[in-house]
Parts: sequence; C-alpha cells; structure tokens
Amino acid sequence: MNIVLVHGLWMTPLSWEHWVARYEAAGHTVHAPSWPGLEAGVEALRKDPAPLARLDIRQIVDHYDGIIRALPSPPVIIGHSFGGAFTQVLVDRGLGAAGVAISPAPVKGVLGLPLSTLRSSAPVLANPFNHGKATDPTEKQFRYTFGNTSTEAESRANYERYHVPAANRVLFQGAAANFSPRSPLKVNFRNDTRAPLLFISTDHDHVVPQSAARANFAKYKASAAPVEFKLFPGRSHFLCGEKGWEEIADFALTWAEAKGAAN
Repeated sequence: MNIVLVHGLWMTPLSWEHWVARYEAAGHTVHAPSWPGLEAGVEALRKDPAPLARLDIRQIVDHYDGIIRALPSPPVIIGHSFGGAFTQVLVDRGLGAAGVAISPAPVKGVLGLPLSTLRSSAPVLANPFNHGKATDPTEKQFRYTFGNTSTEAESRANYERYHVPAANRVLFQGAAANFSPRSPLKVNFRNDTRAPLLFISTDHDHVVPQSAARANFAKYKASAAPVEFKLFPGRSHFLCGEKGWEEIADFALTWAEAKGAAN
C-alpha cells in the first residue's frame, strides 16, 4: 500500500522518520516529501530560511497533488498540523484512498481559535511585517507548542533535531482563511464522494486543542462520506514524535485499511 505523509509548520519530513521506518518494515511504500523548496533539510533551512519565506498554501497543496496523482494507486494520506489541513483539501479534490488529519490546522469555515492557539502563533502573527519572512521559534516557544508533555531534556532534544523556522505566509493565510473567499483552505464539507477521513486529537495540544479539532470534524457530519474522530489523551501537539507515537501510527494505518484502503 502507498502511504503519503504530509508534515506541518516548523517541521520537515524528518519529523516522520519513525513512522516511515515502521510502515516500511510492515511492507508498505512510504512517501514523505517535503514542502516544495525544503528538500535541503533542517540544518540548511536554519542557516538560510529563504525557501520557507517564499511558500504559500496553494503552492504546497498543488505540490502534493502532483505527487499523489503520479502514484500507481490511491494512497493513504496522513497529515499533521498544517499537513492535516492540507490532507483535507487533497481528499476533497478526490485524492487518496483514505485521509488521516492529526491535530489539523483548521480549514476555512472552522470558527473560533482557542487562546492557546493564539499564543502559539503570536511570535509570527503579532507582527504584520512578518508576513513575507520566516520566523525561528525559541526553545522556550517550542517547549510550549511541541514539548509541553515532555521533559525539558526531551523537548530540547526534539527542538535541536526537528525544528525549522516557520513559513510565515502559510500561517497568515491559515489565520485569514475565514475572511478570504478564495482561501486555498476551502473544502466542501458536504462532499459525499471523498475518501474516508479520520481526525486524531489529544487533550494537551496547545496549538490545535481538542475543541478546535472537534469543531473541524463536526463540519463534515452532513456528508454521507465516512468521517470519524479519535482522541489520544495525554499527548501534546507533537504526538507524532513523542513517547507513544507507535500507538497513533498503528491506529491510523489499521483504520485506513479497515476503510478499504488496502490495494
């Protein structure tokens, strides 16, 4: 089975390294492409974040669209954070055999951002002149957004291994989605022909709290296409990489296979 993993903001495909190894060991073909222009990797992007500053959401989604259409069979699409929002757009386009949105950034139509989300985004959004730049999180900011259920040492290790500056334009576009008629995060919640869609959330996520993920999930209830919600308590926004990630990876894949994604 083909699996496509879509990373989120402040991250690169390296954040999926454990999932790639686990899924490949199970016999699957795993694709974990970077956002366009970010192929150089973590260290290079920290030294020169210019490729991040040039990105926008439509460019990223179209990039994954092309990758998925080139595969020999519809893949399972699994996205985290902004990757979870992109997964919803891709599935709405008719792509994929199943989609899994993990702590997804909200798409257009999901109202009301929790205070913790605003705090997580404040280093970028508080300054409108940040729009065309790339903002590097401090270790303290990373601990609040990705390490709040980890020890200080674990959070520091994850910060040093995985973080890259934010693609600010992407974050601004996400924040303005409900005010933009042509937002690239617009989806048809009533699409009855899309692939099955699973939302995964947790109760210690400061970036996309459970309430925001549930509000996003609830938008799809008018559709005849399958949609489900799964809560994994005790995790942070970095639930794909912190302790216990195996349970989430296995659940996502088992769910996708049960929904007829195997080929």
